[in-house]
Amino acid sequence: MTAHMIADPAATASAVFPAAPGWDALSAALTAEVPAIADRDDLLVTIAPGAGQGAPACFLPATAMIEVDGTQLHPVDPATAKPHRISDRKRYAPTWGALTHECAHSKHTRWLAAVPDDADPGAVDAALLLEEPRIERAQIRRRPDDRHWLRACVKTIVTGGMKLDDLAFPAKMTPRDAAHTAALFLGRTDGGILTRTESAPVARAVETVLGEEKLAQLRAVWCAAFRVADDDTDAMLALGRRWCEIIGPDPDTTPPCLSNPADPDSDDPSGTGSPSPLADAIGKTLGKVARAVARAKLPEDPAEIAAREKAAADAARAKAEKTAEKVFSAAPGSSRDGDTGISGTRLPTAAERTAARVLSRSLTTAGVRDRIATKSTSPIPPGRLRMRGALAREAQLAAGAIPTAEPFTRTTRTSVPTPPLRLGIACDVSGSMGGFAGPVASTAWIMANAAAQTPVPADTATVIFGNHIRPITRPGTRPKAVTEFVARDDWEAIDTAIDALDGALGLSQSGAARLLVIVSDGFVPDLLRRNAQRLVDRLRANGCAVLWIAPHGHGEPLTGTTVHVLDDPTTTAQAIGRAATAALRATH
Repeated sequence: MTAHMIADPAATASAVFPAAPGWDALSAALTAEVPAIADRDDLLVTIAPGAGQGAPACFLPATAMIEVDGTQLHPVDPATAKPHRISDRKRYAPTWGALTHECAHSKHTRWLAAVPDDADPGAVDAALLLEEPRIERAQIRRRPDDRHWLRACVKTIVTGGMKLDDLAFPAKMTPRDAAHTAALFLGRTDGGILTRTESAPVARAVETVLGEEKLAQLRAVWCAAFRVADDDTDAMLALGRRWCEIIGPDPDTTPPCLSNPADPDSDDPSGTGSPSPLADAIGKTLGKVARAVARAKLPEDPAEIAAREKAAADAARAKAEKTAEKVFSAAPGSSRDGDTGISGTRLPTAAERTAARVLSRSLTTAGVRDRIATKSTSPIPPGRLRMRGALAREAQLAAGAIPTAEPFTRTTRTSVPTPPLRLGIACDVSGSMGGFAGPVASTAWIMANAAAQTPVPADTATVIFGNHIRPITRPGTRPKAVTEFVARDDWEAIDTAIDALDGALGLSQSGAARLLVIVSDGFVPDLLRRNAQRLVDRLRANGCAVLWIAPHGHGEPLTGTTVHVLDDPTTTAQAIGRAATAALRATH
């Protein structure tokens, strides 16, 4: 029986009284974490120096107690341990791995409770040996990320912290020792904990002692154990008996793997020679595993990921709000490379007014939500009569019982409230858009007025971007005239324009249907394009639809946007309406 699996029903918890502060708090913290690992909520964990019943960690099924020897935590101060954070567990990975191993026992070693009193002790011990790789394989099937921690504790669990290169503990090269080592190392390899490269030294040393045929027979036994149900006592004992038959009788009573140097049958009776090839192979395997664990990337903590994403979102929102404040409150400036100028205003044409009304109707239609149908039953009309329900009610009345059947069914349809709309418009006024300045100005006025006319609560803002960002319409205002501008800048600050509209309208925040419209040919510098793509990806990930209106079919729109070619701004209303519909549906 393994030292860290205490099956004796009379076994009691260790009486430890830690002097250093922090052990009680850490025990409570570990107890709070084990329900998720073990898939049971009745476990208690004690960690303190002297706990563990002489092993690094142990599980007591009779009391549902896991004990961990606190000396394994050294040099970590228990008062500083925060096991609820995955990143903190790296500081004491072997200890956390030992705890995970015991949780695996608590979940999957259920067959041990039904072992009969007259069972062959040798078969029970062999079954418990097979149980080591079996429960770890079962654990990573349930929780794949636990593999990292189980790998981290291989030395702690398998060797109990002993130093295999210490000449006082040379391993004997007997078939029984080789078989024991094969189950612990090669069994974990077939179970998916170790890799074949890592366990190759042990595999070669074991095969030298056992031979290829006998090793294959033993491998078949532990692979069969992987398929045994957790509560199948008969199957595990049968595999234990099969294991004993393969390796033969025990020639002496020496504990497996590690022998006393004073033993006359030891490879090195004097205890002054070098460790046997098997001990050397075990040391090499443990070294490979330790180095791989140190290099491995830790499983990501969902809580830490969420906190990191929240911090990034808060920073992006603060940056957008700061940009919006600068754009919508600052007076127009000038630049030697272009002033992103506004040339004047004019009254809208009849065609533009008509297009605004068409788009307004589209936005209104987009705001109509499907009604939810709810079916209910009733003992009285109105509703549709169900004959089965009517017969059941008659039978209840005839039997003198209080009727509970409800034979009438009805369907109630309830309209879902329409969310408000936030519409941001960014127009490119760089030199490549020079021939489209008029249509772009017309499109901006049509969209802003359509949003103001719709009964759907709407908030809009429009900016032009070139060397600078200039506001055309501010949030909460409705433009009466078409603002005309010139397109002669030699820069396209599209990323700043997107940030300004996001900050002014909250395009990345929930609570409304959101739509960003970009009017541009997409010919922007690579750096600005990458920045703009990142911002657009963020908006789309947060439920904001993005419509790209291109002045011709040869532009370079950003990835993920809905593209519409601008032939005539008065015919763009339907495309914008469809995009607004998509935005509203995205908030469902």
